[in-house]
Amino acid sequence: MSPLHHSGGQLELVAGQSIFDYADALKLRVPTSCGRTGECHECIVELRRGADAVTPPTDAERFLRDNYRLACQARVVEPDADIEFQVLRREPRILTDSIHRQVALDPVVRRVGDGVKINGNRVDSYKGKIYGLAVDCGTTTVVMNLADLESGEILHTASFENPQRFGGSDIMHRISYDGGPYHGELRQVMLSSLNFEIGDMARRLKFHRRSIYEVVIVGNSTMRDMLFGLDVQPIGEKPYMSVTETEMREGLRDTTVINTTAREFGLRVFPDANIYGGPIIGCHVGADVAADLLAIGMDEQEDVVMLVDVGTNTEVVIGNRHRLMTASCPAGPAFEGGEITYGMPGYEGAVESVQVGNDGPVIETIGNTTPQGICGSGLVDLLAELRRSGLMTELGVFNDGSYEFMFAPTQNMTLSRADISALAQAKSANYSGQYIILRKYGLPLEQISKLCLAGGFANYIDVNNALDIGFIANFPPERISKVGNASLEGATIMLVSGELRHRMENLVREIEHVELETTPDFFEIFVEGCMFNPMDYSPSPS
Repeated sequence: MSPLHHSGGQLELVAGQSIFDYADALKLRVPTSCGRTGECHECIVELRRGADAVTPPTDAERFLRDNYRLACQARVVEPDADIEFQVLRREPRILTDSIHRQVALDPVVRRVGDGVKINGNRVDSYKGKIYGLAVDCGTTTVVMNLADLESGEILHTASFENPQRFGGSDIMHRISYDGGPYHGELRQVMLSSLNFEIGDMARRLKFHRRSIYEVVIVGNSTMRDMLFGLDVQPIGEKPYMSVTETEMREGLRDTTVINTTAREFGLRVFPDANIYGGPIIGCHVGADVAADLLAIGMDEQEDVVMLVDVGTNTEVVIGNRHRLMTASCPAGPAFEGGEITYGMPGYEGAVESVQVGNDGPVIETIGNTTPQGICGSGLVDLLAELRRSGLMTELGVFNDGSYEFMFAPTQNMTLSRADISALAQAKSANYSGQYIILRKYGLPLEQISKLCLAGGFANYIDVNNALDIGFIANFPPERISKVGNASLEGATIMLVSGELRHRMENLVREIEHVELETTPDFFEIFVEGCMFNPMDYSPSPS
């Protein structure tokens, strides 16, 4: 018999056993609510090796692509094979060092006498606790804060990998998937995961889920709208607008904000809890960026600040309380593990730091465990080190003519020329967005007080390495500030402060949106951005 592998653990294969059976034996947490009949579509796993050694996909799995399977349906048929699987419930590294803005407690959910009121309407009798949940629904990772709405205290932070990966690693692929025969599956799997996490949180902290009276959800336009059950196809086609943005422009609504009840939404909290979807700024620049602006206080800033929220879809904002400008950069998933041979998100076992010396590469992994792959911060380091050591040209070509570089020799993990090409294009999307919006705003870097880097990936990159390869604008390092998961912080502010929530709803209407693809010299800027050099920016007429 041959082994079945999962993140360093392994078991002997036995014909007839399901992947779920092995997950149980390895004590892995796999969500399910249907009794393992295949009906709930929650127990999705990725078969990284040995997909041909298990039973063919069943009718219950028709919505899945590639090597994604339901753990309850995939059973071993070839015990002599080598099978490796990954649960789509890996816990990402939670940011512990994020910006925190002190705000006055002013929630829309309040205790009044012996009752609980939402926006002044009594919905329940007071039962000792009033909780709220802030959710940052990212393309790769979902993070949420449980808050006590009577004290403002954050009681618990949880995170999990976005389970929608089977529909594609980036926004455009998920929009396409949702427009096909399995419309609604992406929403359902996310809703199931949120309910699973809320239940787990309630058990751990020993409270009743019905004590949650409001949930604030932010995310990019696609993630937010899909979760609220809106049609996301318009976001994938010119002019790339949410239906809420189109309706607001047509005078059919006053805001892009969405409000519904937990009962209508399908979230297992207090049935009449308010589910609030934060305001969209414009096109792909979503509610997560509005939350970023709230977290760093752009609604009060006199100094001009630049914000870059790095992710599968990177957003750039520049300005102050008087004038704000934004753009969205379709960076793709390369720096978050997609399209790279040994790429992976920032989970345990990911190479997060690389140095290349005369004796070869020296690497560090998250959790100091055996390397499983390489995440974004490691890729930035590796590219910068290859340039610094003279092993790679500015064009991403190895000087000795090699096709690949071995960054983890013991595990035979390499960075290939094809990987570098994908990273160059992803980097250039970030480069181009920052360059164009800086030029459009028209100020030299000296007159911009600081560059704020937001997002989980940005929090862990080596700033000097990112500057050296042109991943971020060429600010002096001392004027670059990592603000961590500002989207989650902003969502939490929206949860605990109705006043600031409404202020942001008004502010987003004034933000100028720049469409990068309409820039006349966009192609020339993009080509320049594909080179691994520092950004050479100086203001000039657009």
